[in-house]
Amino acid sequence: MSTLLIWGGGMEAIAANGRDQANHATTTADWQLANTDYGQTHRATTERSLSPTATEATSPTTGQVPSSATDSAAPTLEITPDPNFTAPLPARQPLPEPGVDPVVDSLLGRPQEPDFDTYRLGPGDAFFVNVRQFPDLSFQATLDIQGNVIVPLQGVVSFNGLTLDQSAALITDIFNQYVINPDVSLTLVAQRGVEVTILGEVVRPGYYPLGAPQIASALLTAGGTTNTADLRSVIVQRRLPDGQLLERNLDLFTPLKDGDALPNIALQDGDVIFVERLDPAALDEYDQALVARSTLATPTITVRLLNYGPNGGILSAVDLPNGSRFADALVRTGVNADASNLGEIALVRFDETAGRAVTTLIDGHDAFRGIPAENPPLQQNDVIIVNRSLLARVSYALNTFTQPFRDVLGFLLFFDSLSDSATNLFQP
Repeated sequence: MSTLLIWGGGMEAIAANGRDQANHATTTADWQLANTDYGQTHRATTERSLSPTATEATSPTTGQVPSSATDSAAPTLEITPDPNFTAPLPARQPLPEPGVDPVVDSLLGRPQEPDFDTYRLGPGDAFFVNVRQFPDLSFQATLDIQGNVIVPLQGVVSFNGLTLDQSAALITDIFNQYVINPDVSLTLVAQRGVEVTILGEVVRPGYYPLGAPQIASALLTAGGTTNTADLRSVIVQRRLPDGQLLERNLDLFTPLKDGDALPNIALQDGDVIFVERLDPAALDEYDQALVARSTLATPTITVRLLNYGPNGGILSAVDLPNGSRFADALVRTGVNADASNLGEIALVRFDETAGRAVTTLIDGHDAFRGIPAENPPLQQNDVIIVNRSLLARVSYALNTFTQPFRDVLGFLLFFDSLSDSATNLFQP
């Protein structure tokens, strides 16, 4: 009786009577017996049989028996789909909302929301491009009058109107044609000068070119803010090429009061800066003295002193640091305490809202003692009148001048006319 051994698709008949396997010669009868035994066992499990004809056609020296066409047919598995079954779809990652990621918006062609914080390159801007793996490709360039730059390996490329991120992506795409995965970083090293219009409560409103396009530099270029400026409301307007008007309201007072950094934006050509006037009803919430001492306000103010001199009344103008107080003016002008009546000094200030002069009596002695109520901060174009008799005569002239002043210039011309022509007013 023979035993059949199957390994890797080959079959070998091994004698069971103890004869040497290496020297055993396999005959055709032995192969047929082996096939018969294997066919009976295989038929019981797979209902397939080996073909003797196919087995006989194979040389016994090869040790392999090719299977017949029936035996080589793989079993078929019939799958019936379930019409009620729905395969779950992979979870979709939601795209960022418009305006959240400007890079995604640019790739998807979404209209990007314009803002003040996005800086766009223009003629005169200079940037440095660093390519880490390929330092020979790093370069620094300045946009010419047309906004073009010469890029290595590429030539002339326009960057006019692009943001810094867009410019870095453009350079990456260019270098990606020549090197593998360039790591590009772009840094703005110099900003172009801009020309802006500054209006409102500044010393010299007008049209100004700015070397440093920041809001603080713009206010200082216009001479600083006046004592009636409201730094809580500094408006910046920008007209886009498509005609859209952008506007941002900046609060410069709160950071100044709290010691924080001032909000700043990169100004662009054609921007309009408007400093609003301080509401008199909000004086309790606004520290004018703090603003006057800051670098955002005009650095100096001019006050006038009306006093007796050897030849009668003299009106003199004195420049003082902004934020100076009443006692500072008396010291600066050299008022003689022995020859003057310091107990009653008048501070005359023009009220622009009412269009008239407002007189406040101050005790100079208390002002020198440092009493805050008698030592108020001075403002631009204040008039100080020393000597009681002179004060009475000026007060009489103001009372007989019934017409309101049109502006502060008319207020100052009133005192100039008194000093120049009304000689009898100042004579003893």
